[in-house]
Amino acid sequence: MARLLVLYGSYRRDRMGIRLADYLVAGLAARGHDVELIDAKAVGLPMLDRMYKEYPAGEAPAAMQALADKIVAADGFVFVTGEYNWGMQPGLKNLTDHFLEQWYWRPAAIASYSAGRLGGARSATAWHGTLSEMGMVVTSTTIGVGQIGGALDADAQPTGDGGAALDRNFPRFAADLEWWVEAAMAQRERKAPPY
Repeated sequence: MARLLVLYGSYRRDRMGIRLADYLVAGLAARGHDVELIDAKAVGLPMLDRMYKEYPAGEAPAAMQALADKIVAADGFVFVTGEYNWGMQPGLKNLTDHFLEQWYWRPAAIASYSAGRLGGARSATAWHGTLSEMGMVVTSTTIGVGQIGGALDADAQPTGDGGAALDRNFPRFAADLEWWVEAAMAQRERKAPPY
């Protein structure tokens, strides 16, 4: 069993991507993992002014400290990202940028979505480089859900062709993340990270 965080970043009133985040939390939990949803809107960090590491020990805001502790304790991450004008969701990027070293030496997987048919592919591509730069190994298997409102209902249950495609793709997505999580856990047991 691994400790996994599913990170989601939309601040919009009528959020469709939360359906995908909830689907992934349920799916990973069903595979035996300890999974927690980290909703950037609920965490409510301000626009980045000071990174967690820039606060003296014990002086970071409570929400930031709590999230730092969860990130450090996690074995892997899933970033659920919508595509905004061919780019990243600002809420998720802001949350992510508050931390750096806390992300190191763990794998990350990317699940993207959009209202259009491309499923957030351009956002997923942008996230791949960003997460790598932040010290994570990014899995090659991604999920992209197009026309999100028709692929998952309000209870995060798959519907229509898009939902069926998601159900077909999820096992490989999860297995890829699990392989990297297990590899990273074994390596950390064998040898401490170099920095």
